[in-house]
Amino acid sequence: MDEAIAKANTLIEAMGWIRSFRGKTTVIKLGGSLLDDESALMHILLDVIFMESVGMKPVVVHGGGKAINRALAESGIEPNFIRGRRYTDQATLEVVSRVLAGELNVGLTEEMERLGGRAMNLSFDTTNVLFGEKLPTEDDVDLGFVGHVTRVDRSVIEGLSYTDQVPIIPSMCMGEDGQRYNVNADTAAMAVAQSLGAEKLVFLSDVNGVRTDKDDPSTIIHTLSAAEARQLIEDGVIAGGMIPKVEACLETLGRGVRKVHIVDGSIRHSLLLEIFTTNGVGTEIHQ
Repeated sequence: MDEAIAKANTLIEAMGWIRSFRGKTTVIKLGGSLLDDESALMHILLDVIFMESVGMKPVVVHGGGKAINRALAESGIEPNFIRGRRYTDQATLEVVSRVLAGELNVGLTEEMERLGGRAMNLSFDTTNVLFGEKLPTEDDVDLGFVGHVTRVDRSVIEGLSYTDQVPIIPSMCMGEDGQRYNVNADTAAMAVAQSLGAEKLVFLSDVNGVRTDKDDPSTIIHTLSAAEARQLIEDGVIAGGMIPKVEACLETLGRGVRKVHIVDGSIRHSLLLEIFTTNGVGTEIHQ
């Protein structure tokens, strides 16, 4: 009986958050090692299904770097990175398109439906919703067919959400001339969140959030204001690879998204724990 009461108390705690976020859009960026972890991926998708079931409007934007690397190796193409971005020539673009807009996009949609949800894959092969152009770089460094999103077809995304389907979007965009471009998944998710005026943007990562000691998970900071985050960067507390991620969060907050979260996606049901509990399990950054 005590265990049953504890479960009921958890539901009561979640009820307030469910009412607050009902009808609100949450964009979830999925990628990295999580796409290779079947157990973690299953629990993430179950969390997304739960969010939709209680009236939230989740939107998933995904990358797939590791799957792309495997496919390139099978094709005999050597990966090449310039300033942290994948150089994308025509041969690489064809592999990226097949993996991201094809195999992964379809696979995530089918898996969500297998788990009992309703989802729609939005890609070049179905309905494209991300439009853009070649990414300008400093000193005119050529990255090939690497682009950035300049326009999001929000009407298609919102239409699906209002029919209780979860849009699944790969991190690729199309130019006005029909040219396809490879896009960084973080920036693609940011563009979608900004276009939709999302309540939340959640970066599912392989770290549990912003820490005062980057090597100690127990030093996680659960809540940060934008001003506090900028100060931690200036003081050197936020350092290394966490700097661009936090700066991306701050840029997104400055463009209409209310809250941004950095969450360890390998934690079972981390999405639900972050959104529907008082303390959460990751870092929430707000204005």
